[in-house]
Amino acid sequence: MNLEPIDIVIVGLYAFALFALALWVSREPAGHQKNTEDYFLAGRSLPWWAIGASLIASNISAEQIIGQSGQGFVVGMAIAAYEWQAAIVLLVVAKWFLPIFLKRGIYTMPQYLDQRYGHNVKTLMSVYWIFLYTAVNLTTVLWLGGLAVQSLTGWPVLTSMIALAAFATLYSLYGGLKAVALTDIIQVVILIFGGLVITWLALNQVSNGAGAFAGLGRLWEEMPGHFEMILSPEHPSYKDLPGIWTLLGGLWVLHFSYWGFNQYIIQRA
Repeated sequence: MNLEPIDIVIVGLYAFALFALALWVSREPAGHQKNTEDYFLAGRSLPWWAIGASLIASNISAEQIIGQSGQGFVVGMAIAAYEWQAAIVLLVVAKWFLPIFLKRGIYTMPQYLDQRYGHNVKTLMSVYWIFLYTAVNLTTVLWLGGLAVQSLTGWPVLTSMIALAAFATLYSLYGGLKAVALTDIIQVVILIFGGLVITWLALNQVSNGAGAFAGLGRLWEEMPGHFEMILSPEHPSYKDLPGIWTLLGGLWVLHFSYWGFNQYIIQRA
């Protein structure tokens, strides 16, 4: 399936509008020189709802839209097991971690390590995370996004990855967090609304046009296992998902690492 010309025009206009908005919100008064606080914290000028929308939009990427959705097709709702503890961890971070970061003026993890353990530990973590993000996280997200663009446009995956990276770099490097956060507001609305519309249309297709609720009923009847959040050991996908003991044990470490100490989460916090 390839995009029609009208589809390409719409996507192009959307990209242009996002970039124009990023440039507009990032402008500074005459004579003002941007500092690190402007870049990393948007000058502390964002309202709570913009920060919340940016948190959600930053957390949703090709990993979820392509990867997690694909796994959901294979194993069902159990793929959401990874997210069970996120709300609890966010409350703990807001109550006990965030006050420390605010008191010490910390908005990057290397800052905290520098204050707590010294410059050498800070440098070690900085180099490690730069390598991890560029070689693992960013590469994976761009590759998944490239696959999506390729399936719609026919472009080579590498070309699609370069285009996605260049567009994101243009407005994020120039505008900093303010540009990213305010464009995130638009994108999170489109992501949620678009996801709901796609779900409704897909369920309608499953029911052969009888309606989304009829499609959901058909899925419930024919694939009841896909609605189980905790898989039994006999399930063929059990080995690929965390069991109940993982949920109660080691997965907490990953959640605190992500929601408590991840760079872009801490910036918004």
